[in-house]
Amino acid sequence: MRFVKNILPAFFLAAFALSLFISSCSINNEPDQIMIGISKGLPEKYYGNYANWLKSADSTIICIDLYHMSLDSALMMLKNCDGLLLSGGPDVYPGRYDQGTDTIKCGPIDFTRDTLEWSLISEAKELEMPILGICRGLQIFNIYHGGSLYPDIPTDLDTLVTHRCKNTFDCFHHIKVVQESSLFKISAERSGIVNSNHHQGIHRLAESLNAIARTKDGLIESIEYKDLENMPFFLGVQWHPERMELENPFSLPIAMQFISEVRLYDSNH
Repeated sequence: MRFVKNILPAFFLAAFALSLFISSCSINNEPDQIMIGISKGLPEKYYGNYANWLKSADSTIICIDLYHMSLDSALMMLKNCDGLLLSGGPDVYPGRYDQGTDTIKCGPIDFTRDTLEWSLISEAKELEMPILGICRGLQIFNIYHGGSLYPDIPTDLDTLVTHRCKNTFDCFHHIKVVQESSLFKISAERSGIVNSNHHQGIHRLAESLNAIARTKDGLIESIEYKDLENMPFFLGVQWHPERMELENPFSLPIAMQFISEVRLYDSNH
C-alpha cells in the first residue's frame, strides 16, 4: 500500500473528507484497502447507485467523488486511487467530436464535467489505471480516443429498438456479445437483456477500440481496447449495471471484475 494513501497532503484533506461516500464507505488502515475515484458520485440521490453497486461486490472499498473538487485537486486525488469509474450523466458537448452545430439535439451540457473527465481519462491512462465507463462514461472515452456519437438516436438512426423510455427503470433491450471478448469472459453469456436509458450512442468507433456487444439495430453497447495484452483494463458499457438486478450476468459480475483489476493494480503499485 502506497504511503501517500495514508498520509494525504494537508492542503486537500478537507476536500478528501467531503468527497468520501460516508453513508456507504469508511476509511481504515488495512493493507488491502482500495480507493476508486468516481467522476461524479454525488449527490447520492442521483449518483449514489454507483458506490452502492461497487460495495455490493466489495464492502471494504472507499469511493471518492471527484466532481465536487477543483480540477487540480481531483487529478491529485486520482493519483491516490486504484481505479476510475466514469459514471453516467448529461450529454457530452458535441463540439468535442466536430458536431458543435448539433447542440439543439442535446440536453443540458456540463462543460465542467467534460473538462474534468477528459483530464481524468488522460491521467488514468498515464497511470495505467483500470477504467470502467458506464453510459456517458463509455461515450466520452470513445470521443477522447477519436470516435464520435449520434447526437440523438431517435432522429439520427433508423431503428425500432427503444433505447430510452419515460420510465427508465422499466425499459430494457437485448444485446449480443462477442465471444472472444472480456465481456463474454465476465458474463459467460453470448446474449442477454440490459436496461435502456440513453438517447445518444457511438456512431464512429475510435480506432484503438473494439465493439464487443451490440443491440439488434447494430448500435454499439460495449467496448474495450483492441490491444488487450499491452493496455490496462478498460471496459465500457452503454447500459446501467448499477441500476439492474445484481443476479443479471451483465451487472454484478462487471463490478466484481473491475474490483479484481483494481486490486491487481493496487498490489503492483
